[in-house]
Amino acid sequence: VAEPALLLAGAGSPHAYALRPSEAQALQEADVVFWFGEDLEGFLVRPLQTLARDARLVALHEADGVRLLAGRKGGGWQAHAHDRPDHADEHEHENRHEGADMHVWLDPQNAQAMARTIARTLSQIDPRNEERYTANASLLHQRLTQLDVGLRERLTPVQDDPYIVFHDAYQYFENRYGLNAVGSLAIMPESRPGARRLYEIRARIIETGARCVFSEPQFESALVETVIAGTGARTGVLDPLGTELPAGPRAYFDLMNQLAGALRGCLDEAD
Repeated sequence: VAEPALLLAGAGSPHAYALRPSEAQALQEADVVFWFGEDLEGFLVRPLQTLARDARLVALHEADGVRLLAGRKGGGWQAHAHDRPDHADEHEHENRHEGADMHVWLDPQNAQAMARTIARTLSQIDPRNEERYTANASLLHQRLTQLDVGLRERLTPVQDDPYIVFHDAYQYFENRYGLNAVGSLAIMPESRPGARRLYEIRARIIETGARCVFSEPQFESALVETVIAGTGARTGVLDPLGTELPAGPRAYFDLMNQLAGALRGCLDEAD
């Protein structure tokens, strides 16, 4: 019916992003804005108030049927600076999901719930095309069910293999497929850990028996190799945002299959 405009593409961080003029114009012209709320996309709060005052705002993490998980604390789970309360966005907007893990899209069942809300919203705004929105949503539901089944089959062989991530962003994926993530390192790409911190990190990797340590695309390979030196762990790269994937109808499926492939690729070789 129409092509959606993607505000934040590529490697832009949803925690701190400055809109380009073309993106600001897209907000001004929008009939509806789908987003993941202030806790994840705080950069949008003020632009939505000033540029998209006439648009309908739909927070997809609040869609009927979406299952929210609490953020993990302790037991090896360390928050990044942008996940901690003292680094909250500087605005007065009420935080209704404080403490929730906002990476909700990494569970296909949540994606199905969000798709239903998207189709219902578009049907209300554009009732002439309601039949098409409903049909598309039904087809997408089927495709997401097939994706879910396929991911479970691919990941079952590595469910017991322990691994560590740089950034605790994968709880929904791990919960859905019974994976054995044993902690996060809370390393930031712009700050290299000192000698004492490296010693602590390596000790944790060895103590947990982690077979793989997964970084993200923004981390230099030299830093990753420094972190795992002497631990015997392998390295892999996970990308929860699909920063290098082209936008379009296949993006979500490619994102989820890419995560599964990266996990299998590293954990299989670590056997």
